[in-house]
Amino acid sequence: MKLLSILAGLALALFNVMPAAAADSVRFALCYDLSKAYTFVSPQIAQAARDYADLLNAKGGLEGHPIELIVQDHGNEPQRGIECYERLKREGVMVFDMLSTPVSRAVLPRIMKDGNILIQSLVGRGDAVDGNVFKWVFPIGPTYWGQAANDIEYIKQKSGGTLKGVKVAFFYIDYPFGQEPIGILKTLAQKEGFELQLVPYPLPGNDQASAWTQIRRLNPDWIVSWSLSNMHVIASREMKRNGISIEKYIAVNWLNEVDIKNIGPDVAKGLKRGTNVAGGSNQPLVQEILKELYDKNKGNGDRKFTEDVYYNTGLAIYSIAFEGVRLAIKKDGWPLTPGKIKNGLESLKNYDANGLIAPITVTTQDHGGGGKTRIEMWDGGKWVPQTDWIAGFQDDVWSVVKEQSADYAKSETQK
Repeated sequence: MKLLSILAGLALALFNVMPAAAADSVRFALCYDLSKAYTFVSPQIAQAARDYADLLNAKGGLEGHPIELIVQDHGNEPQRGIECYERLKREGVMVFDMLSTPVSRAVLPRIMKDGNILIQSLVGRGDAVDGNVFKWVFPIGPTYWGQAANDIEYIKQKSGGTLKGVKVAFFYIDYPFGQEPIGILKTLAQKEGFELQLVPYPLPGNDQASAWTQIRRLNPDWIVSWSLSNMHVIASREMKRNGISIEKYIAVNWLNEVDIKNIGPDVAKGLKRGTNVAGGSNQPLVQEILKELYDKNKGNGDRKFTEDVYYNTGLAIYSIAFEGVRLAIKKDGWPLTPGKIKNGLESLKNYDANGLIAPITVTTQDHGGGGKTRIEMWDGGKWVPQTDWIAGFQDDVWSVVKEQSADYAKSETQK
């Protein structure tokens, strides 16, 4: 009888302790496409997030609270993304990351209505940097609008400081990700006097022949490409077939070392990309993770991925997210609320994500933090920066941001 009492007491103690332990953790929902369109990047980003969470948890977590990551697949399907959000919202999760433009756009209205946090780094609506309208959305880092504007700034520099008479082809996959920069590109073309040529190609991205025939006839000076993964490889083959120099090609940030290998390191020589993060495994945070996790067989994936720019992208995103939550706890205490997390993220000042990005400052008005990228060129063996971290045409970007965010706010008030 005494033994049963002891066991009952232990069971009661465990019952009381376990929920408290769970309640003390900081939970992040990574509702990602792990099975369809974004599989070229989502595993590396999730791996990096898990690695950094493990590293911080070994040091005591965020102000004493352990990090818990919940990674689930939405297959790049908006409805599945909504289901992931609703399910985890019911479980008390307050911070969500969809890593997909169409899914982020689908979930955003619910985030706004519920007052939860949406991390929208490097994907999604460009006007969501307007913190006055999108109070709960944080596209920290450069949006697609900012990236496109920075590409045009680079072209302007290479054209002697003027864009008049310059021909720029915008080559893009014809769905929300590819269409996102069109508005800002049209605005800049009208202002700067360059000729903008829109050249879409259809999903799933394998059939680019007619698009490249069109580009050959247009004979642009530069080609700004919004493509993903193997789409870049196909583009390189079509450029060669059409006699178009690969040196004209400026890729969006979604082009990595695997793509270069598939294109061919020599063939890709001269190709350029806009990048949001510093690449390479020589970064101090990557080196610490290798020492503390991978050298001890505690890593969350294949070690080779730690040499990929997409891994560093994941570290950058979650350095920002974790630091914002840490500041929230430090400033406003426990328990967390979405409002406290919002205030924490808006307290980021000159934060460089452990040296992985240009320093960002987030405010209640600007949820982007500055929007700096740099242009890099593949020299046959490595990426060589062609610019410093730049944020071009900020007045023009914010003019379009304000115009479109006002349209969003108006449409919401009419519902």
